[in-house]
Amino acid sequence: MTAATVKFPTVFEADLPTVSYQDAPSPQAAHENLKRAREQFPIGMGAQGPEILRYELAHIALRDPRMCPPPGMGLETQGITSGELWDRVSSSLLCINGEDHARLRRLVSKAFTPRSVARLDKTITDIINELTDPLMELGRSEIVADIARPYPVPVICELLGAPRQDWELFSAWADDFFKTFTWKAAEYEAEILKAWRELDDYVDDMVAERRTSPTDDLITGLVRAEHEGDHLTMAELRMLAGGILMAGTDTTRNQVGAAIDVLCDHPEQWELLAEHPELAMKAVEELMRVYPVTFGVMRMTTEDVEYEGVVIPANTFVWVNTAAANRDPAVYEDPDRLDITREGAPPMQSFGAGAHYCLGANLARREIAEALTVMARRMRNLRRAGPAPWKPLVGISGPDMLPVEFDAA
Repeated sequence: MTAATVKFPTVFEADLPTVSYQDAPSPQAAHENLKRAREQFPIGMGAQGPEILRYELAHIALRDPRMCPPPGMGLETQGITSGELWDRVSSSLLCINGEDHARLRRLVSKAFTPRSVARLDKTITDIINELTDPLMELGRSEIVADIARPYPVPVICELLGAPRQDWELFSAWADDFFKTFTWKAAEYEAEILKAWRELDDYVDDMVAERRTSPTDDLITGLVRAEHEGDHLTMAELRMLAGGILMAGTDTTRNQVGAAIDVLCDHPEQWELLAEHPELAMKAVEELMRVYPVTFGVMRMTTEDVEYEGVVIPANTFVWVNTAAANRDPAVYEDPDRLDITREGAPPMQSFGAGAHYCLGANLARREIAEALTVMARRMRNLRRAGPAPWKPLVGISGPDMLPVEFDAA
């Protein structure tokens, strides 16, 4: 029998390990469940379909053109396949594929340069210091409410070019946008669409102003963006502004809270970071490897895909479980150990990879690194002051609250 005539079982026919972690009582319990499945096979069967669990296979799948983001980023599983909300989500940079996606990335990358991110350094430092200043005399904080939640929106506003007086407006829009991914999108549809239309109107005014009075911000860069005579349309400008607000807000909020929560259990590494701020970027990499707030990315097969002797049929939802891949002992020594000085490890995959690698990864790293640097220096002897339960481990997780006490430096 030749390889061409071998019939592989589908993932639904093969006896794959069951993956169950969404209802785990803690992130560590979820990782223990993933570990048991990963040890049995590189692919498991989860609540929504097959999940890829090992590093090398995740690395391949994230770059495989046959594995594309589904058209509605999961709205399909909620029964939403048409209408305004579907149209907006399915036309976003997160969902489109192929040449349409490549075209937008080419145009956006010209405005989303390292220089655009670097110009935010002072803003990022000023904002995190402004948030921590009033806490110093108190020696205590509820990290989520006081720091993590309000932190990213002013940075995104500065990036886009929105003034300080509109920060709260953008924060409210971001809150409504994220209801799209709560698995209750139909229930919140009116609120989501109202926020989206309001942001559209705001962006229209910004674009009109930047065409006559350009400034050093991302909206100006997007207006000017050109590749071989191709420009962004007004609809694309609106879509990208909304996408940047969504992509740059909730993940960063929750990852800052998660990082502080985890470091409360590793006081020696908190002190090490205070004494050696140059470790901040390594700390971000390691914290997002061991305790990411998103457990993976959703993909859909465009044709039958064979991995590891099993076939994932065309049009199947697949979860590339980067959280499981990030703790694969085949590529990480002592993978469950948090070590902000870790050397020589392969990059964690929490930002994705391939054509859909997170466009704002550099900005997110800088924001989290600066938050850790400033807080470790100013908040010595950090310790929890009460329970710090995490939100459900679906969508974007992280601590719901995080009361702490500390000695002011």
